[in-house]
Amino acid sequence: MSTTDFSLNVQARDLQGKGASRRLRHQNLVPGVIYGGTAAAQSISIRLNELVKALESEAFYSHILTLNVDGKAQQVVLKALQRHPAKNSPMHADFFRVDATHEIVMRVPLHFVNQETAVGVKQQGGQLSVLVSDVEVRTLPANLPEFIEVDLSATALDQVLHLSDIKLPKGVTLTQLSHGADSHDLPIASIHLPKGQKADDAEDAAAE
Repeated sequence: MSTTDFSLNVQARDLQGKGASRRLRHQNLVPGVIYGGTAAAQSISIRLNELVKALESEAFYSHILTLNVDGKAQQVVLKALQRHPAKNSPMHADFFRVDATHEIVMRVPLHFVNQETAVGVKQQGGQLSVLVSDVEVRTLPANLPEFIEVDLSATALDQVLHLSDIKLPKGVTLTQLSHGADSHDLPIASIHLPKGQKADDAEDAAAE
């Protein structure tokens, strides 16, 4: 569950459009918008250095955030982030309002643990191949995890883990599996021998 708190001070802004956004960026401010819920969409600006620092944390992308808009707190999640194509600096941020009684859909990172002690790695000499690094979940805001752990300790050589193998926190569902596990149960990771070792093993078998 969540152990990190993110709170940013932002300012409401009236002027919109590309020209206004450019002026904000020249002042080291990032334009953004807060939308969702029953209130009207609200244009805001955020100090560039504060946003850059917050974005350094993986949890910021899958966390309930507090935006203090001219001193008034709003609970939101980050829904979209536009970055400069060359500098990679944030250029615009979209935040979605949340409330405790409505489910939200968010992407949450997967953390693969016990890779070194996995049966297929430690005992059988395989290598881990990660196919999916995050998943889309549906949950109430209070149950939103910062990440979901996938335990690899019992994973054997040539075994493929799928979405259905993920142990989800209470109250959290995978949106893809809600469409039917048979056709949407995608592979997320596997352990196989390195390609070079496979070739060597094949040559040894042929020689024998």
